[in-house]
Amino acid sequence: MRVNLDISADPTDYSFAHDIRVRFAETDAMGVMHHASYVAFLEETRVEYLRDLGRPYGELRAEGFDLAVLEVFVQYRASARFDDQVTVHTRVREMRGASFQMDYLLMLGEEICALGATMHGVVDARGRATRAPAWLKALLSGLPN
Repeated sequence: MRVNLDISADPTDYSFAHDIRVRFAETDAMGVMHHASYVAFLEETRVEYLRDLGRPYGELRAEGFDLAVLEVFVQYRASARFDDQVTVHTRVREMRGASFQMDYLLMLGEEICALGATMHGVVDARGRATRAPAWLKALLSGLPN
């Protein structure tokens, strides 16, 4: 496994937060958020993070790049339920060559709902691994670009 599982539980360690309300369709018969729905929350937050950084995902794709998900990890701590507002905190953990890790902290108020991580590979328009362009490395590592 490539994902580093030492994920911070401190919201101040994260550079971005996005609120998502649990929809009825994302729950099971008991009104509890289905485990697979957490992955969609990670994806939505990742897309909004790029938008917040000034580079919407569509622009990245228009330049011939995609961010393939190579690995996903989610550790569930507390159940989110229908109509709960989940705050998803995220950060880029590390960049190396053609891959990078993002960490996620999902909160229900002050309670940790889940911890997560995704490993991404930068790929070209044909789906082949390629080094991240300099502007993407700078953007995701917080450096001036």
